[in-house]
Amino acid sequence: MMGLHPLAAALAVLIVLTALAAARHKHPIRAGLASVLSGIGALGAVNLLAPFTGVSLALNGLSWVFSVLLGIPGVITLLLLRVLFG
Repeated sequence: MMGLHPLAAALAVLIVLTALAAARHKHPIRAGLASVLSGIGALGAVNLLAPFTGVSLALNGLSWVFSVLLGIPGVITLLLLRVLFG
């Protein structure tokens, strides 16, 4: 029997934690949607401002998952990881 891929397990944990965080709000759907939109907006803003700042993030599956599930903190994490390992 095959085990669960570690990346899939981490993604499942992120989804559960994001859902739990949104559930703590009075309007969980609105809170979750606001987080998703702000994360996508932040990722877009980083890449739109890349010619001026010299900092850009690759638009791949991992960056989308971080920005959609974690919102702005996810984009900041991606930027920090780029600085540390870039």
